[in-house]
Parts: sequence; structure tokens; C-alpha cells
Amino acid sequence: MNRADKEQYLRDYEVLKKKGKPFFPYAVLKDSTMALVVALVIVAMSILLGAEQGPKVDPTTTTYTPRPEWYFFFLFELLRVLKPVWAVPLATVGIPTLAMVLLLLLPFYDRNPERRPERRPIATTAGILTVIAMAYLTYLGATAGPPSEVDLQTSAALEPGKEVVAQSGCLACHKLGDNGNDGPGPELTHIGARIPRNAIARSLEVGPSIMPSFESLPPQKFEALTAYLASLN
Repeated sequence: MNRADKEQYLRDYEVLKKKGKPFFPYAVLKDSTMALVVALVIVAMSILLGAEQGPKVDPTTTTYTPRPEWYFFFLFELLRVLKPVWAVPLATVGIPTLAMVLLLLLPFYDRNPERRPERRPIATTAGILTVIAMAYLTYLGATAGPPSEVDLQTSAALEPGKEVVAQSGCLACHKLGDNGNDGPGPELTHIGARIPRNAIARSLEVGPSIMPSFESLPPQKFEALTAYLASLN
């Protein structure tokens, strides 16, 4: 911009500035009024309609499937994809924080004056791929099975036993493949190679240490559970 254009711009700016309305109190009053209206509407809806409440929490249930809010489904599914324990902080803190920092610093490191998407292939492609990845992870997170589901492949004859494992809450204390928890019980991924079937059945009946007894299971389910655990070798 040369000197004459700059002077003309300043003169036009002063004229428009005198014709306009000041930020305070005009814009502040308008924004504050709208915020107050929104707050009053929310309060009125809370009083008149109330808040929907689900059933009481049952800490003993093994069928509850926890779900985050829909806008966190992509992060929820990312945690399911990243199996190693060391990768959990990376997925929950590292990646979202890095993405937010890059977004906040965008005006500083992207100095390209061009704003038409077709003339910025790298930025446009990166944005499209990010939206597609988040949409895909959101879909997978929304349709994911319960955390008690066992991912290990098995024969059709042993499927009933695998369902008993998932339904009985075994993964709350044991690790089975990539699912479950590391304790307080031992890992069951290769339990059949370490303990014979009779010993597994005896442990299920007695319930050693803090483990509950499964002796009350129907005989068919108990046999299916024993057969499945004995096949893990």
C-alpha cells in the first residue's frame, strides 16, 4: 500500500468510525442482554421440564456398557485402538493437546495470503482427512461393543464358554488378550497351558482368595466356562 492509499484509508476509517456505534456500552449491553435471555431460558426449562435421570447405579452389574458423550466417541475409539498402556496418555493428552496448540498457532505459522481452498491443496487435504478420521472414529465408537467383550478367536463349540466369561465379569480382575485388567487376578490368555482342566474347574468351584465361586452356575454354563478356559494355551 503506497502513501496516498494509506492516507485515503485512514480518512475513510475516521469517517466510518464516527458513523458507527461504540463497543461500550452498545455491543456490551446487547451481548449481555442476549446472554441473560439464554440463561433465563435454561433455568425455565430446568424448572418446567426437569432433567432426565437414568436408573440408579449398580456397582455389581456386569452388563453395563459405559459410553461417553457423542462428541468424545472419536477419542473413546482411539483408546480402543491404542492397546499398549504407555500409549494411553499419548491418546488422551498428547494428541488432543497437540492438535489444539497447532490450531491456536495457525495464524502465526501459516502466513499464506491465499484463502481459496482449491489453491491450498496441503491445508485443504489435511483438513478433509482430519474430518474424515474423526467421523470414522466417531462411528466406530458409537457402534462399539461392550468392554467385557472377548476379542480372542475361538471355535464355534467354545463360543458359549467365551460368552460366560464376558457375562460373568471375569475381565474386571483378569486380562484376556488385549481386554480386561492387569489384576488382581492372574492373566488368563494362556491359562490352559499352565493349569490342567481339573485344576481350573476346582478353582472355579472354590474361588481362591477374593475370587467369587462359580459353583452356583448352571452345570451347562459351568462346563462351557471350564472348557473355554482350558482351551486357552
